[in-house]
Amino acid sequence: ITVIMCTGDNIDTATAISRNAGIVSEAEIGASPYSCMIGEKFRDVVGGMKTVEEEVKGKMKKIDKVGNQHKFDEVKKHLRVLGRCSPLDKKILVTGMQDSGQVVAVTGDGTNDAPALTKADVGFAMGIAGTDVAKNACDIVLLDDNFSSIIVALKYGRNVYDNVRKFLQFQLSVNVVAMFIVFFGSVVLKDSPLTAVQMLWVNLIMDTLGALALATEPPTDDILL
Repeated sequence: ITVIMCTGDNIDTATAISRNAGIVSEAEIGASPYSCMIGEKFRDVVGGMKTVEEEVKGKMKKIDKVGNQHKFDEVKKHLRVLGRCSPLDKKILVTGMQDSGQVVAVTGDGTNDAPALTKADVGFAMGIAGTDVAKNACDIVLLDDNFSSIIVALKYGRNVYDNVRKFLQFQLSVNVVAMFIVFFGSVVLKDSPLTAVQMLWVNLIMDTLGALALATEPPTDDILL
């Protein structure tokens, strides 16, 4: 997970805070001119935002695109701090990230964050300091206004995905094996090795309880790795 700070504050202030927070290091600042940028320069380098018509599910729709996606891909490798940025700059950043195949989460508390929160794959709004516009535009509200709470949401999100995979693997393994036993037994022995009651027992008792146990496993810290 790569964290990029986007703020309307002065670039020097933003850089100092992000350095203290561990978002950017001295080595990264010196390595590339794109590591800490102001919104206006970022917008000029990537070519701003353009609207193009593309066919989506058989219909022509107007879609927002970064002016120069190739240049954007070069900038995003190094970008860590974006100061003096406007709502458009944030939306350009999210759009470019998504078009390069990345999943984007945005945190914000103000009205100016709404376009980026809406565009992002997952939007986090601050529950205490956040405006109603930001809360309505987001997917998840952080009730304690703590950026670290995103880790909790991430942990539970990955846990759901992990449990679904375990559930499907278990269900498929049990049912596919049972199906082959019944099929080959019927072909070779001319009679099913498992009776109807036994098949029901496998599906209702063994299969269901085992799958539920896997599906309800709580998240662990290892899942973040």
